[in-house]
Amino acid sequence: MGAQPLLLGVEVGTSAVKAVLYDCSGEERSSVHCTVTLRTPRAGWVEQDAEELWQAFCTALRAVALGAAEQGDIAALALAAQAGSVTAVDAAGEPLMPFITWLDHRAQPIVERWVQEGRAAHIRRLSGWPPHAGLPLATLAWLVQQAPEVATRAVRFLDVHSYVLQRLTGHPVTDFSGAAEMLLLERASATWSEELCALAGVRPDQLPDPAQAGTGVGRLAPEAARATGLPADLLVVVGGQDQCCAALGMGVTEVGRPMLATGTAWVLTILTPDLAVEQLPASAALNFHVLPGLHTLSQLLGGFGAVMTWWMQMLWPEATDRFARWEAALESTSPGAHGLRFAPMNGSAQLGAGRGGFVGLRLDHTHAEMVRALCEGMGYEVRWALEILGAAVPRNESNVVAPLLVSGGATRSRALMRLLADLTGHPVHGAPDINWPARGAAILAGVRAGLLGSDPGAAARAWRRPMTEIAPDASFRAEYLESYADYRAIVSALQDSVLCSA
Repeated sequence: MGAQPLLLGVEVGTSAVKAVLYDCSGEERSSVHCTVTLRTPRAGWVEQDAEELWQAFCTALRAVALGAAEQGDIAALALAAQAGSVTAVDAAGEPLMPFITWLDHRAQPIVERWVQEGRAAHIRRLSGWPPHAGLPLATLAWLVQQAPEVATRAVRFLDVHSYVLQRLTGHPVTDFSGAAEMLLLERASATWSEELCALAGVRPDQLPDPAQAGTGVGRLAPEAARATGLPADLLVVVGGQDQCCAALGMGVTEVGRPMLATGTAWVLTILTPDLAVEQLPASAALNFHVLPGLHTLSQLLGGFGAVMTWWMQMLWPEATDRFARWEAALESTSPGAHGLRFAPMNGSAQLGAGRGGFVGLRLDHTHAEMVRALCEGMGYEVRWALEILGAAVPRNESNVVAPLLVSGGATRSRALMRLLADLTGHPVHGAPDINWPARGAAILAGVRAGLLGSDPGAAARAWRRPMTEIAPDASFRAEYLESYADYRAIVSALQDSVLCSA
């Protein structure tokens, strides 16, 4: 009997590379986590060193390859990659600059000018996405204007997915879900838009080669095999945007199913058929799913994971048990946080730029109530987005409230999961310590390798894992409804104050 075939899914994220090895039944065999540094050389700039990212990737894969030697043969690999970050490479594929990440805001004046000129709506009609300062359409326009010495030397402008695949195989390929987040892809034709490329100041032939998730890319290049410790005949498969891979990994394969990713950023995603851009909420983005024929309607709610980390550090700078203290704070406080509210730093995602912070803070408020107010502020944004996005997506015939599937850091906190269920009215399902993006990527790899059948949706359902299920407590419904209305009035007033002072 031959060695057992294994599948490798790799999440190439904003803060870390996570390589996870699975057998063909979906059981996790091993995982390796390597951090990657985010650099902020100037206010509003957020970069990653491209070579450091590659070295972290190789380090993770070498460790996995070493562990796999005693378990079986790795049959295929696919990536679940952060989308929206971009670098420039020369003819040899060497990076000419760091990745300018999706968190970067140096191109904000360019986006504001497009809005003032009336271009923003047209950009959205073509791409499905509202223009954003951290995404490549604006970033590359900034690069061409402010760093022409780099732009003129560049042969290609690559996202993280295509950069890693080029170094692995020699082919700079990205899938449609990642390509769309560059805001240079024409949604209707799934090809690079001449018009959007001209707006950015680049040519379509300088961009990655877009392909359907699950497509075979090729075999490892000899240098990549040496760098990663993986076999040279390993099949490399096109993966997808990390959020879309996470949805597949969790088994989100039906229209109308909502998923909340709670990493550095919190993103709400609902599966949908293709929709006309004109019928979408103004703040939502329409993307390709990794499953053919399906799309995702999603909204970035804010950098809530980063906000939680910041507030933990502010409250307990010397503590080593910050998360346990956070959990205890939520457990010890009541809904409504004793009248205290917290608005996101940059205002509500539904209203655009604004001000944030604690509102209604009194001398009798405790640290624990400040933690609850912050978490409730995040929960109000989730509820608001569920209402807005849900209204745009065809409803299921049963009219039953769909469970909200949660991935990422929030699943470590049962108290936070309970808060989300009570505040949104949706049952909340989640499981900590499962890397859903890597799992989705491994499913794509396994289907392409012929090990999991021919249907990635069916494979995802077969790989489903048990989740904790928390039902909303109906006794809090009236109180949260009143607090939610109060929250919306507060963030609206904060936004008006910004507009008045502009």
